[in-house]
Amino acid sequence: MNKAEVLMSLLPPLYENVLEMQLLTQTEGQELDRLVQGLDDVLDQFYPESATWALDRYERDLQIPTNQAKPNDQRRSVIISKMRGSGKVSGSMLKNVAQAYESGGIDVSVEPSEYRIMIRFVDTYGLPPNLHDLKAAIEDIKPAHMTVEYRLRYLTIAEVENMTLAEIEQTRQDKFLGGGA
Repeated sequence: MNKAEVLMSLLPPLYENVLEMQLLTQTEGQELDRLVQGLDDVLDQFYPESATWALDRYERDLQIPTNQAKPNDQRRSVIISKMRGSGKVSGSMLKNVAQAYESGGIDVSVEPSEYRIMIRFVDTYGLPPNLHDLKAAIEDIKPAHMTVEYRLRYLTIAEVENMTLAEIEQTRQDKFLGGGA
């Protein structure tokens, strides 16, 4: 039910057939619809997960270089990871930051005796689209003496054998080992 219908329903029934009241509630209803839409848009900016035009502000506040050419979801990933990446560095914190960049599963293991952090992509085949930003975020928060290894996942021969020719043709080349950048 739009706002015009709501306004008309609040009036006594005798106004239902009055043209002036119909026009008035219709005009006011349209304005109220625009007001609600504007308020929803402003509320979306309070959370980086839904922000659009406020991404510049988040980036400025978090001292992240702004790149308008990047898609908004990648810019959001950088913002969210920067917000998550403060405090004592731990495996769960690193996983939390990495998860901001990747919607699939990620395993993070820290091997202090070998001075190594291992980040393994479980569900994503090939290169994740925002890997460069993820590497920069991890580099910012990890201890300087630790190295980071990234383990990417590619389609195996067994998985390809079970695919039809049409499925193989539809699969991007970078999902196959040795097939992409």
